[in-house]
Order: sequence, then C-alpha cells, then structure tokens
Amino acid sequence: MPHVIHLETEVSPDNFEEEGYLRANPDVASAVKAGQFISGRDHFDRRGSNEGRKIVLGEACLAEEKKKKKERVRPLLRHDMPFVETEAGFDFLTEDLRREFNILDTSNVSSNDYGPPVLHLIQKHANGILLDCGAGKRKDYYSNVVNFEVVPYASTDVRGVGEVLPFKDSSFDAIISVAVLEHVKNPFQCAAELIRVLKPGGELYCCVPFLQPYHGYPNHYYNMTAQGLVNLFGEAISVDSVDVTDKILPIWSLTWILQSWASGLEGNVREDFLQMRVADFLGSPMDHLNSAYVRNLSHEKNLELASACFLKAKKKIS
Repeated sequence: MPHVIHLETEVSPDNFEEEGYLRANPDVASAVKAGQFISGRDHFDRRGSNEGRKIVLGEACLAEEKKKKKERVRPLLRHDMPFVETEAGFDFLTEDLRREFNILDTSNVSSNDYGPPVLHLIQKHANGILLDCGAGKRKDYYSNVVNFEVVPYASTDVRGVGEVLPFKDSSFDAIISVAVLEHVKNPFQCAAELIRVLKPGGELYCCVPFLQPYHGYPNHYYNMTAQGLVNLFGEAISVDSVDVTDKILPIWSLTWILQSWASGLEGNVREDFLQMRVADFLGSPMDHLNSAYVRNLSHEKNLELASACFLKAKKKIS
C-alpha cells in the first residue's frame, strides 16, 4: 500500500492551526479581514466547530515525505534541461518555457479529488511510480505519485510544462492526466510526451472534457470528442476502453450550462428563465433567438457557453 498524507482534514480543537484554518476557509479569512471576527480561532470557537470546517496542514508535515519523493524522482530527471532544486521539489519552469507555451500566473485553484478508477490505479502500482500530469492542488499526497504542475502548490513535486516533460524516456508505470489537455497550448505535443515517459505496457488514464463550458486555469484551448481523445495518442496506444464515469455523465454538462446561464442574467429575465421547462427548449433554437434570456447575456458569457466560436483574422505582414 502506498503511504498517503491527508493535507486537508476536518478541523478539531486538537489540530487547530490559525494559518491552515484560514487557507482552507477563504470565506473566514475574508470575514476576519473585514473585522467580523478577531481571528480564525475566534470564528472556529463561535461557529466553525459546528460547521464541519476543514484545515490545511502546514508544509512542515510534508517535509520528510517530500525528501523521500525527491530521491525517487531524481534518477528519472533529464540532464539536458535547466532547473532549480528546492526543499519542495524540482522547478523546470523557465522563463523561456513560460513564453513559448503561454504560461500565466493565476489565482485560480485547480483541485479535483481522485475518482475510483484512479485510486485503483494508484493502489495497483503501490510498489511502482506514477505521474500525475497536471495534478492540481492535491488534498492527499501519495508516496508513489509524482505531482507535476505549472503551479507551485504545496503538493507539487515537479514544476514545468506538459509539452516538454523533464523526465527520461520510459520512466513511469502509469500516467494520470485528468482535466489537463484542454488547458495546454499544444495537446498533441503533450500527448506525445506522456507516451514518451510511460514505460512500454504502462497504463494511461486520461480524461478531457467534451461538452463543458469554458473554464480557464488560466487558459482553456480545446475540448475533445471520445474519438478526438483517442486520436490524440494515435498508434502509440492500445485502447482498453473509453468510458463515462459518474462524475462526467451528461447531467454534469446540462446543470453546469444552465447554472452558468442563469448566473449571467438579472432581475425578471433571470426569474423567467428559471421558470422555463425542459420541454420549452426542445423546439428550434430559432424560436429563442430574440428572447431576453438569449440577448441579455454578456459577450464573456456567450464565449463561455457558445455552441461554436467564429474567428476573423488577417495574416501578418512579414
């Protein structure tokens, strides 16, 4: 069994720590800043202890595990790329790579829990090593998973870009890439890199959105059909299955789109939109074009929810 450290857990009087409580509960941090509470501890004592609040454990609890992980990762690193080594891991994100692949600093936090298929993969390779490419901010830190990111989260082990992975060929027993390839500038190049660093016969678990609205971390370039996802890796893979798990069934797309649409409307227009029935949308889209709930959406909201985008451009003059 791989060793796991739970970086985010339910807070209690025994494990309370001010900074970790405020980091896990940004609404509390805002309330403290606004003077509604003296401190995070004040909030916890008055309300938080009955609200099931979480606490983010400090980086100190990760120190020993990070040290061990670094020694496992070190032999896998390429020798032809510059990097900076820190106590937290290895940083390959140079300014040249930032410019080439349009990597921007962002306040957005990407954080998704592992689903059953990925947890099974992690347990299956308990004695091996896996790459989570675009891991995001992880609540659970596994000893056999290398968290690769462009953002220096506490759980990040190696920092860089997916199109130029800083690992040797055939390094990993399995690779996880969930909700990542839509955000990279060159997904074909990134897919080729994932295959390059995967051992022959190694397992790939990759998930990319199809019918999801725009969501940038900080960029969102491509959505893909099931066929497009398979085509991304081409002849380099042997496909076992292409599935839709509970967390990505069509109902998630439908509710996401409707909730976001409603958030882009105001007043009576929003209320009228919320009273509409599913049956009202089963006719021709042409019947809705002049309706306020269509015309009142902002340009930004239309781009987020668009059926398609139309590009007008000119070729640059040399």
